[in-house]
Amino acid sequence: MTSDYDTGLGKNAANFAALSPLDYIVRAAEVYGNRPAIVHGSMRQSWAETYARTRRLASALRALGVGKGDTVAVMLPNTPAMVEASFGVPMAGAVLNALNIRLDLATLTFMLRHSQAKVLLVDTEFAELARQLGQQLPQLHLIQVNDLLGPDAGAPFGRTDYESLLAGGDPAYAWRAPDDEWDAIAMNYTSGTTGDPKGVVYHHRGAALNAISNILEWDMPKHAVYLWTLPMFHCNGWCFPWTIAARAGVNVCLRKFEPKLVFDLMREHKVSHYCAAPIVHAALANAPAAWREGIAGPVRGMVAGAPPPAAMLAKIEAMGFELIHAYGLTEVYGPAAICAEQDGWDALSQQERAVRKSRQGVRYHLQGAVAVLDPDSMLPVAADGETIGEIMFRGNICMKGYLRNEKATQEAFAGGWFHTGDLGVIYPDGYIKLKDRSKDIIISGGENISSVEVEDALYHHPDVLAAAVIAQPDEKWGETPCAFVELREGSRLGAAELIAFCKANLAGFKVPKAIYFGPLPRTSTGKIQKFELRKRMHSDSAIDV
Repeated sequence: MTSDYDTGLGKNAANFAALSPLDYIVRAAEVYGNRPAIVHGSMRQSWAETYARTRRLASALRALGVGKGDTVAVMLPNTPAMVEASFGVPMAGAVLNALNIRLDLATLTFMLRHSQAKVLLVDTEFAELARQLGQQLPQLHLIQVNDLLGPDAGAPFGRTDYESLLAGGDPAYAWRAPDDEWDAIAMNYTSGTTGDPKGVVYHHRGAALNAISNILEWDMPKHAVYLWTLPMFHCNGWCFPWTIAARAGVNVCLRKFEPKLVFDLMREHKVSHYCAAPIVHAALANAPAAWREGIAGPVRGMVAGAPPPAAMLAKIEAMGFELIHAYGLTEVYGPAAICAEQDGWDALSQQERAVRKSRQGVRYHLQGAVAVLDPDSMLPVAADGETIGEIMFRGNICMKGYLRNEKATQEAFAGGWFHTGDLGVIYPDGYIKLKDRSKDIIISGGENISSVEVEDALYHHPDVLAAAVIAQPDEKWGETPCAFVELREGSRLGAAELIAFCKANLAGFKVPKAIYFGPLPRTSTGKIQKFELRKRMHSDSAIDV
């Protein structure tokens, strides 16, 4: 039955516009055009200048034959061109595919073929790789990006360079907003530790909403100064290129993470916000105290990408930084849950507060729901902080699906929820806590052991810089936990001493039965690659104890 509230009250150009984060840069340029948008070395660029350059980029891409639904890929560090591509590529109607700059030729070739990319923007740091990609994919239109702080590429490798491309574009180009907010804006590949990587497709609506959710969760003020410690190729920088535009803030670019440089930039530009994986926060916390002298603050950090050890959170807090903990995956635009702090937490001890803040928390403002469900029955598990289920999301901040992979998309959305593959618990207060990836739970003698819990115990030892716990075969118990550990420089800590430390902090069956010392393999975003450690465990070249 039609209601009077519907009759003659349809959508029209006056009362409806598709949600898109592209509108955020329009407003930033209109209202705060003279304010700084990008800082990079000696370069200073306003929001008006940045908007004009993104329009030039969109215009130039259209002139190359790029249209709606085409893929434009980029291989760029956190540079001004990367910020501009976040807007200019979708302004052309195209889909932005920010490639992981640490990947090998074969993986990148697969991704570019699978996405059917027409154009690839490449920083000179990756000149040789670009030349090889050009040979593998001769139809690909390579654009050389000569960054102000980038290396000399030697002989040119692209059909043109980025500045020449923009010079041929129109700074007043009348780009069109998407007709449908469900249109794709970006696509990011999952890491693909088993099988081919999957292309996660984002829509304008989800990108717009998560960008605003970032502001709401962080109480981010206008003109925030944001330091790019997080790779922009990782979930489109957790949607922060669009967030910073919405706040008319400052993008402080950073080609490569170096703790001293980070502190120097924080001091020079009065940085207010930054994001990073736990390993980056740990590097800052363990840096010499003299490096951070003179930082006025407050500096607010967001940690996500892996479960942060409570010991690391306590160290960052002791530095005077304010740290908030988010949780998510590529499929939910980066962060989609937050450990929202409650009244009374500030009265807890630093360690007790860190334990609370290490939980993954509750749903983001504009995400529909996060739950811990039994993956077989799809019913909620008991909210007792002990019963393990699978963490699942639903709502507007979920991907469209996997590009050209209908089977994987259907599996991911089975039962009307996005299945993360992460195992967790939910507490009586409704906060969730990640226990493990489903494949990382250790089952020893019928008992479930969370590798995250064991890692957290290891991190409490002052000499432990990084730790990863996996299962090792055991004739009696089936499997038992073992630990791979990086120590602070100069430490003489031995396996027996560290195992004794764990015994004082864990139930006996959870204590690692073996400890291997040495550097840990990591992804470009700082996550420890446990699959590589499993390979070592089953090889003849295991690290010496």
